[in-house]
Amino acid sequence: QVQLVESGGGLVQGGGSLRLSCSVSGRTDSGYAMGWFRQTPGKEREFVAGIDWSGVTTNYAVSVKGRFTISRDNNAKNTMYLQMNALKPEDTAVYYCNAARSISTLVVLHTTLLYWGRGTQVTVSS
Repeated sequence: QVQLVESGGGLVQGGGSLRLSCSVSGRTDSGYAMGWFRQTPGKEREFVAGIDWSGVTTNYAVSVKGRFTISRDNNAKNTMYLQMNALKPEDTAVYYCNAARSISTLVVLHTTLLYWGRGTQVTVSS
């Protein structure tokens, strides 16, 4: 069974930074893309950032572009990070990670993914 574990969330003042980590286990394939998502109460989970297997191709939501950086561990391909800078109160959410065949799948079809971790809470104060 696929397991996803997110960590690194916390409380930070606006303008501050946090670094989230994610690890995926239980997948029997390789070559998969990974991505970050976030959700606030009463709203649907939304795509934040995605990265391909090589770590070369990335994709960001407009709301975080230029402030967030997604990366992947070159030695441990099942590990991914999200560096979040210049945080804003509207970034407050539970952040989740996931993996899929492609970044496009993460962007368009993430609602169909079966497995999700518990997420990590990010709270940005004003």
